[in-house]
Amino acid sequence: MSEHGSHWFEPIADHLGSAYLRYSFTKGTRQEVDFLTDALRLQPGQRVLDVGCGPGRHAYELARRGLVVHGIDISDRFIELANTNAPSGATFERRDARDLDYDGDFDAVVCLCQGAFGLMTANGDDETVLDGMARALKPGGALALSAFNAYFAVKYFAADDNPDATFDAATGVNHEHTEVRNEQGEARPVDLWTGCYTPRELRVLCRLAGLAVESISSVEPGNYQLAAPTTETAEFLVIARRG
Repeated sequence: MSEHGSHWFEPIADHLGSAYLRYSFTKGTRQEVDFLTDALRLQPGQRVLDVGCGPGRHAYELARRGLVVHGIDISDRFIELANTNAPSGATFERRDARDLDYDGDFDAVVCLCQGAFGLMTANGDDETVLDGMARALKPGGALALSAFNAYFAVKYFAADDNPDATFDAATGVNHEHTEVRNEQGEARPVDLWTGCYTPRELRVLCRLAGLAVESISSVEPGNYQLAAPTTETAEFLVIARRG
């Protein structure tokens, strides 16, 4: 067990199980990895850490390209799924992203689709996760980090006609009431909290973690590209390197 205790996302992941992979935002994995392979300048044989790996969709795709990938996630259920039929080169373990103790072990780190970073809503937890990922990189190693777009949250989720979501301007956290369905189609109402960021905040956090930002792009699932930040996409994608 993590020194931080349980996390609010764990029972949601337990309910979702493999049904997580039915959601539309998981369908663009190959395009996302195509882009990341180029942006991070990945080569076969290099080691990649996938933080908040879920059932392993990005790790699987990276391993199929000859990379050695280790995925971590706080959900036992997701790790169980990831270890089922994992391709050669992909390994997984249940681990809390707030407790990373790697030291220059990886050529690249990816943390995508609110994988750990965006789900850490307590004060300081996102910084702890980012610091751990930065330490895990070899000098010159690359990070790909997605983060929810604070501008998008204010413009769309905080609208008066959206009673199921509220944005806390003091903390930058979006709170959404929704429901998720498991493999059998059974629905469960859940609360989701997502930390939201501006590009300026992401640059500051990266600099404090010893990372030099190469780009921050507006992206959508399945449409990763170099694109100027806007208010119209749900996510930003940061590409940065350890000095």
